[in-house]
Amino acid sequence: MRFEIMRLDDVDGVAVDSTVVDAASVNRIVQQAAATGQRLYIRPAEAAAS
Repeated sequence: MRFEIMRLDDVDGVAVDSTVVDAASVNRIVQQAAATGQRLYIRPAEAAAS
């Protein structure tokens, strides 16, 4: 499963960038964000159209 992770602006919470990663990478990214105080929004990535 793949997830979209958006980094949120500290002031107004608007997404400033996003990336799509596999499930194995989510924990590492969350740990890094927690260590630096970044705010994230994580949701399942949409499947590609068939």
